[in-house]
Amino acid sequence: MLRARFDIQEELKKLPEKPGVYIMKDETGKIIYIGKAVVLKNRVRQYFQGSHGLSPKTAAMVSKIREFEYIVTDSELEALILECNLIKKHKPKFNILLRDDKHYPYIKVTLNEEYPRVIMARRQVADGAKYFGPYANVASVRETLSLLRKLFPVRSCSLVFPRDIGRNRPCLYYHMNQCLAPCQGNVDRNEYMGMIKDICNFLGGRQEEVVRRLEDEMKKAAENLEFEKAAAYRDRLNSLRHIGEEQKVLSTSMEDQDVIGYASGSTDTCVQVFLIRNGRLIGRKNFMFEGVGEGDTKEMLASFVKQFYSNADYIPDEILLVEDIEEKEVIEKWLSEKRGKRVRLRVPKRGEKHHLVQMVVENARTELGLFHERLARENETVNEELEELASLLGMESAPGRIEAYDISNMGITDMVASMVVFENGRPARKEYRRFRIRSQTGQNDYGSMQEVLYRRFRRAAGDSEDQKFSKLPDLILVDGGLGHVNAALEVLREFGLDIPVRGMVKDSRHKTRGLVSPEGEIDLKDNLPVLRLVTSIQDEAHRFAVEYNKKLREKRYTKSVLDEIKGIGPKRKKLLLRHFGSVAGIRAAGMDDLLAVEGITRELAERIYRHFNE
Repeated sequence: MLRARFDIQEELKKLPEKPGVYIMKDETGKIIYIGKAVVLKNRVRQYFQGSHGLSPKTAAMVSKIREFEYIVTDSELEALILECNLIKKHKPKFNILLRDDKHYPYIKVTLNEEYPRVIMARRQVADGAKYFGPYANVASVRETLSLLRKLFPVRSCSLVFPRDIGRNRPCLYYHMNQCLAPCQGNVDRNEYMGMIKDICNFLGGRQEEVVRRLEDEMKKAAENLEFEKAAAYRDRLNSLRHIGEEQKVLSTSMEDQDVIGYASGSTDTCVQVFLIRNGRLIGRKNFMFEGVGEGDTKEMLASFVKQFYSNADYIPDEILLVEDIEEKEVIEKWLSEKRGKRVRLRVPKRGEKHHLVQMVVENARTELGLFHERLARENETVNEELEELASLLGMESAPGRIEAYDISNMGITDMVASMVVFENGRPARKEYRRFRIRSQTGQNDYGSMQEVLYRRFRRAAGDSEDQKFSKLPDLILVDGGLGHVNAALEVLREFGLDIPVRGMVKDSRHKTRGLVSPEGEIDLKDNLPVLRLVTSIQDEAHRFAVEYNKKLREKRYTKSVLDEIKGIGPKRKKLLLRHFGSVAGIRAAGMDDLLAVEGITRELAERIYRHFNE
């Protein structure tokens, strides 16, 4: 049976001015995106009012929408809860999805038992036990449990007391001095519960109380000439002090906090969460979002917070964020209802908490770098990406040598260009070259590009012994649009060379979006591997050009005829050169022109004028 045609423009007119959830579908009827809105009519219409202002990812999603539906709710909070549940159920392609959806482990002290145990649990349950955590991973819980067993010899078995007392012989832990064996019925329960209290204090971050009690017990045992018992207390004390020194205290407020920061590149984003309990860092989690670049981070952060806490068994008092998110108030209300106590979302601007957020951001930046390094190692030759690139460009074989060019203009001086080389998809840094632009007196990117390519291929065609430019590329990429491509092709025709040329174009957020030629533009937003490759080439060409430009400017600022003038230091020299563009411009300046420069007094202006005119 044929599906009835869905008229988007007609359906947009029917949208209600109420809160709710909207569901976007593709041509097959598959759900590709789910969102919530305070006013459905306004929010959904925004997607279909042209691509201007939309992020690349959102624009790609909108291009695939063939129909939508919506669910009206009574409040924005109800819409948020429904949105979270629907995303969890359908996992739409264009929603920000967490790969790690597991429950974090807790340490459970079974205070509801006659002789409590200390065990690992996946969820908090209202069963009379006491829970600590959550911890970042199972390994950290097991390590802590092993440590507690050595410090406090409480039972870990599943026997039921008093029913099972005396039924079995003591287990191996008893013989290892890691259990007092209450199963034998000869353990003082007050002494046992004292250890349980110490364990709760230890896990709750109150090691000082544990230390004080153990010190008292050690002194009491020594006074009673129970030296073996005193020595056991001493060993526990030493271990506790050592642990206290190793535990990293991040917050002097001793609060429970989650700290969320992220770092974004052109194609990927890493979100990192620090889990802080009682002021101490108990673990951290990384989430990598491939294909989510800088332009999508505001929506990404709000979606991350909603998904991260939708399944959380524990929500802390305070969640520190690197920046404000949409729907902050309603998310706070939702989290507070889930927790049963006030939860605050904060963006600290200064002080200890701001420093904490920045530390998380730095860690996220490091993880993002490691992720890209790992990708590079896993794709040593980048064969698949090169073959896909060749297919997109209509080339018969993958380009073995790619040359990329970028022009760097800072003002009208020190115009330079870079040539970076990628062989088999990897940077060949020994083949890099750099150029100072000679023929252009103003900012002329097309003329500068032609000069650089002319010099490069003239050297290749010459009989010079210098072999630096003897290798010819299989593909030329230029930083810029169709104008740069046409300028490059004009030079190649002059030398009789048939080498494909493409321009690396960027979107409104200055991020690589595709490749352009006289035949049209190839959008790479949906081809993440090739986009990563092209982005890395474009970024490397830009970096190499800017570094050379900066080096020349620093050299020009370092030595100058201006150094001969009394009262002109490095700062004023930079200001003068920036204002007039060159020493020749300063020489031609009048008194009024000189006085217009920041930091130049009348006396100094007269001194400069006399230096050049007498």
